Amino acid sequence: MTRTQKLKVYRTPIGFHDAYVAAPSQKAALAAWGSDHDLFARGIAELVEDPDLTREPLAKPGEVIRRSRGTTAEQIAALPPDRPKRAREAAAEPPRPAPKAKPKPKPRPDRAPLDAARAALDDVAARHRRERDTLGEREAALARERRETEKRQAAEVAALRAEAEQAQTAYDAAMQAWRG
Repeated sequence: MTRTQKLKVYRTPIGFHDAYVAAPSQKAALAAWGSDHDLFARGIAELVEDPDLTREPLAKPGEVIRRSRGTTAEQIAALPPDRPKRAREAAAEPPRPAPKAKPKPKPRPDRAPLDAARAALDDVAARHRRERDTLGEREAALARERRETEKRQAAEVAALRAEAEQAQTAYDAAMQAWRG
């Protein structure tokens, strides 16, 4: 900063300290404190005119000077009185809502009807196989019986045809002899 600029001293509280800075404007003071907010508009920062408080900041323009606000005993005395234990606990940790009980899981579906239905299907399929096998055996036996019957009938017919042909031959010969 140049000596031609008129410097003013500004102050803002920082914890248990006051931060002083000698700057040409409020904007420059805010920049020195590193504040993005207008502390002057909020009433947090102010112009200082007391010569005892301005001497050190004016000696180091643009540099933030920290001064304790009273002794440690004065700072502790300025704290609000302790609240009762219950009030502190209540303020420190809001009561938690009771956790919602998880809904009971739905019971697993009963598999017994499915197992019974499948067992019934298996039983019926086995019974049907046995019935088909029995019918197949009976059909095979009937087919054998039919072949044997047809063979016997064919032999019987063949024998009777041979006999009928002999009878026809004998009759034809007898008719011829009779006619003369």
